[in-house]
Amino acid sequence: MKPNADVCVIIAAKNAGQTIGRAITSALREPETAEVVVVDDGSSDSTASVSRQMDDGTGRLTVVSFDVNRGPAAARNHAILMSKSPVLAILDSDDFFFPGRLHNLLSQSGWDFIADNIAFVDEDKASTAHLALEAFPAAPRILNLNEFIAGNISKRGVRRREIGFLKPLMRREFLDKHRLRYQESLRLGEDYDLYARALTKDARYKIIHSCGYGAVVRSNSLSGSHRTVDLKRLYEADRAILAQTGLSPQVRALIARHERHIRGRYELREFLDIKRQSGSKAALAHALGNPSAIPAIAAGIFADKTDYFRRQPEAAPAALGGSGGLRYLLQPPSRAV
Repeated sequence: MKPNADVCVIIAAKNAGQTIGRAITSALREPETAEVVVVDDGSSDSTASVSRQMDDGTGRLTVVSFDVNRGPAAARNHAILMSKSPVLAILDSDDFFFPGRLHNLLSQSGWDFIADNIAFVDEDKASTAHLALEAFPAAPRILNLNEFIAGNISKRGVRRREIGFLKPLMRREFLDKHRLRYQESLRLGEDYDLYARALTKDARYKIIHSCGYGAVVRSNSLSGSHRTVDLKRLYEADRAILAQTGLSPQVRALIARHERHIRGRYELREFLDIKRQSGSKAALAHALGNPSAIPAIAAGIFADKTDYFRRQPEAAPAALGGSGGLRYLLQPPSRAV
């Protein structure tokens, strides 16, 4: 481990041979990086070999490989087990850190989790994105559970703030104290689940608005697709939180709100899966046999059918527009309206 460094950067990767080098290089470039642990999660390409080629000779890079794919939650938990650093950072295998990110985050005090702004950039502009990065004031603030849950519930026609996309640094001490790790049954929303459970245990989740994380937008990203069963496991994770004792009525209501949202998406997807595989009659029979699912199915179908009429060409994108082809997740305070 590098002296006077604090952070272990964890990269779970599957078939990321074309992008993993950039991610590793950006992590090793940070002076505060003590370790980079890459977990090759059952890749069928050159992910592991390319990762090892990125070794800069400082002894900070470790690459391990799973024989079979176990999912990002299991890969990250394995990296946490291997690492020794007091602070943990998650970096997706097709993303990168902008220079100085860790210094800016670690200069803040009073946090268990701390995240900065995210710049979304197209693949062909990733190499020059740092030249277009805007300098926003940090304006630190605490993210509460209410804002976090609301930021993970989508509404048609309303721009999502996508709070779940944030990539906070995490203090190992807090995770260990509350026995928190990623839930390995989840392949969708594993970040949301971990942060929600942490916030129910009064984690101090701080946000700064300056930008240090580059998220590359790619059409074939693994995070861009999910199975119907993944939605089911996510709302079941909410139910597991609700089964905890000692939750305040307000916290319980917030988690229940997210559970209903995800369960509604699952019920619609399950109905459409049955319709596609077995026909309309089978799908209708399924719905009639599950009357509690009918409102979500009906609302989803109606929304899909009328979505065209609600679209507006000038509608704001999911992330706030910026210069140089970058789009930012968090609205800087100076732009507040």
